[in-house]
Parts: sequence; structure tokens; C-alpha cells
Amino acid sequence: MEREEYRRMAELEAAMWWYRALHAHLASHLAGLDLPPDARVLDAGCGTGGLLYYLRDALPRLTLEGVEYDPEAAALAREKSGRPVTVGSVNALPFAPSSLVGPGFDVIVSADVLCHAGVQPEAALAEFFRCLKPGGWLLLNLPAYGWMASAHDRHVHNVRRYTAGGAAADVAAAGFAPVRAGYWNSLLFPLMLLHRLTSGAKQSSDVQAYPPWLDRSLFAVTALERWLHGKNIQLPFGGSVWILARKPL
Repeated sequence: MEREEYRRMAELEAAMWWYRALHAHLASHLAGLDLPPDARVLDAGCGTGGLLYYLRDALPRLTLEGVEYDPEAAALAREKSGRPVTVGSVNALPFAPSSLVGPGFDVIVSADVLCHAGVQPEAALAEFFRCLKPGGWLLLNLPAYGWMASAHDRHVHNVRRYTAGGAAADVAAAGFAPVRAGYWNSLLFPLMLLHRLTSGAKQSSDVQAYPPWLDRSLFAVTALERWLHGKNIQLPFGGSVWILARKPL
């Protein structure tokens, strides 16, 4: 991403409703997995460390680490989270292959990374598969719908968006099974669509500070949606795609 985008992310990701909702959404998926004590979890493409910082406090039993392509962002992530962050690419992860008796990750999380211009999705998925332990989990978040591409995508160098079915097929083709997929940020989707249609050629991304009352209101809607997901109530559309898949034993 642009250097300015990394700096904006580092400044706002602990407070902005979107990041808080994303981190809570991913944490809820992780909390629902039957993971061993001190499960080893990699945030692949961890940016400036917001998710690592959130998970450190929300799920303290996890053994967390990150990998990030940009050295400055990696340093910020390391400082923010207090967890090890390696400089490297998701296209060729700087970790040894996993085996039943060797090193490997219990979970790899990757949030809005496969969509980036510098990422080769097939290579990245193959690397995730390689570095997971047998029976390990892959948790992805991806932007939804190619027709939703906007000025925001240009500023953060997103070049692809996904449907749940298309993303699930890509993950299955990489060898993962079973694969579950769906959408979230559904209740706010009409507002997101309106914003995309009216934003035009913005001079910056959507990462920005919101008035406190608006930020609280938007986050409250996402919290309601997480509660509904906990009751197995999900809508067949949304602003983001989630994927949960497992490497076979």
C-alpha cells in the first residue's frame, strides 16, 4: 500500500469502527474453534499490527505472530502488539514446511490481503496450506463484489474483489476441505453501496476518523450482526466475504 495509507491505518485501526468490527468478527471465528492450548496463530499480511494487538488481549491463550511485506509496517506491528513479526511475502512465506512432528501453525488468519495487487492468490493459498499443520485452520476476510470497486480500492491497491462462492472455490482448489464461506457487514451494506456510488474520485481511502456518535452507531450495527451470526442468522450478501477452511489431516 501507499506509505500514507499504512500510517493512517496505524493511527486509526484501534479506534475506527471498521477495524474494530473486523477484529471482533475474526476473533469470534477463532474463539469458536477447538484449538489446543497455546495454539500458534499467524496473521499473514498483518499490516501495522491492529489484529495482533486485539487478539493479544481478546484471546490471550493464543501464541501470536505476524508476517508483513513492508518493513516499516512490520516494525510498527511489532511495537504495537509486542509479538514477533517477520518481514516477508505471503507469496513465499518465510517459514519451514509443516509436518505432523515439525513446526507449523494451528491457524493462519489473513484479512484483506489476497485482494492486493502485489499478491498472487494461488501462490499465497499454496503457502498457507504448506505452513499449516495437518488439521490446521485458514481464516480469510476479503472485500466483496467486483462491481463494488471504488476509489478506496485504488488508494489501498486492491485489484480484486470476491464472491463467497468464488473465494470458496479458490480455497478448495488449494487443497482445503471442508470450506465454509459467507458474507458479513450485511446490515450496513445499503449504506456502503450508497457511499460507493457517491464517493467519486476521492483523494484518499475510506480509512478516516468519524464523528464519535457515528462511529459508535456503525460499530453497534456490526455488533448486532455478530450476535445474529451467533444465532446462525446470516444474510446472503454483505460488504465482506469470510472463509473458514481446514487443511486435511
